[in-house]
Amino acid sequence: MKLLREFYGRDTIVVAKELLGKTFVHEVNGIKTSGKIVETEAYRGVKDKGAHAYGGRKTPRTEALYGPAGYSYVYFIYGLYYCMNVVAMKEGIPEGVLIRAMEPISGIETMSERRFKKTYSELSKYQLKNLTNGPSKLCLAMDITKKENKMDLCGDELYFEEAENEPFEIVEAKRVGIDYAEEAKDYLWRFYIKGNKCVSVK
Repeated sequence: MKLLREFYGRDTIVVAKELLGKTFVHEVNGIKTSGKIVETEAYRGVKDKGAHAYGGRKTPRTEALYGPAGYSYVYFIYGLYYCMNVVAMKEGIPEGVLIRAMEPISGIETMSERRFKKTYSELSKYQLKNLTNGPSKLCLAMDITKKENKMDLCGDELYFEEAENEPFEIVEAKRVGIDYAEEAKDYLWRFYIKGNKCVSVK
């Protein structure tokens, strides 16, 4: 069952934790790719020095964060890659959850072609490990670009679904790549499924 708007319109930490184990789906041009979410990071907006909207910063780039919960916020990094966040809380409160890593479920051949221009059977051990174990890697595999920014996650193209999972333990850790964020760099707002091979950083 597809996640409803109410799921996203809650405390950002809760949303980040409860996205773990959910199935992330992108259907585009008749091609469906999906994966199990295994790692997320929460960003708490105005008071979070690691967040794009810290201090109430509002730019064309961050506009999606100020919109309704349950929409995507896709941004470009290093002039090369895209990353995707899920907008949480409610309109006007710029908080979101970065989707950091997932375990591929369907459309794996398509993901392999998008990432490495190879069939899945041709991938090296290194490439198999690195197919979707990072925020920009999974965006490449799922064909998520700027055109998916501000997309309704309750629609029929980009969305999350409930999934059957064995019980798992959630690890709380420091977020990655925000050493500039002073005390906020030490917040334990990265969450991942303990022991999962697709987690980006352990």
